[in-house]
Amino acid sequence: MSNQTLLHKAYLTSRKSISRLVARIVPPHEIEDIVQETYVRICQIENKEKITSPKSFMYKTAKNLALDYQKQANVRLVDGIENMETLERLLSDQSKDEMYENALANSEFSYFCEAVRLLPVQCRKVFVLKKVYGYSQREIAVQLNLSESTVEKHISTGMKRCTLFMRKTQDNAVHEKEPSFQDTQLKNGGTYE
Repeated sequence: MSNQTLLHKAYLTSRKSISRLVARIVPPHEIEDIVQETYVRICQIENKEKITSPKSFMYKTAKNLALDYQKQANVRLVDGIENMETLERLLSDQSKDEMYENALANSEFSYFCEAVRLLPVQCRKVFVLKKVYGYSQREIAVQLNLSESTVEKHISTGMKRCTLFMRKTQDNAVHEKEPSFQDTQLKNGGTYE
């Protein structure tokens, strides 16, 4: 069996483990490119018969390509920056905690759902039909057998109460204080008046 065939077979059997190795060094969107570049580099080698361990050679090639990519990415980042303030801003933007941002968004959504749940029944129906399902005021009026002005008042009331609830909830979270009597009443089924 020729060294070309050995390298090709070694590549096919080691592709996943090469991907895992490269994943430790480069961002996820670059992994496949580097794995493919590894194969291209191996195919371009002229003296394949000098390679004694095809798998080790491939791992070393993939690792070097990944490290080269990382160095180039760092150089591109720093070379394109005019001053340190810009660099600091870029680094702080990249270091945002995605998990924290997602948890915060989920938390805010759950507070919003709670605010909607606490609306009076008729107001809640109108508000959900308008804000969630996108019905027009006329469509809501026909469906619920209400006047359009009543629908408009329910939407306005829903917006005000949800906004107030969200502000109070966020203020409580920021100040980490004990819930007020009014907040406790809200959680126990009461409503804002």
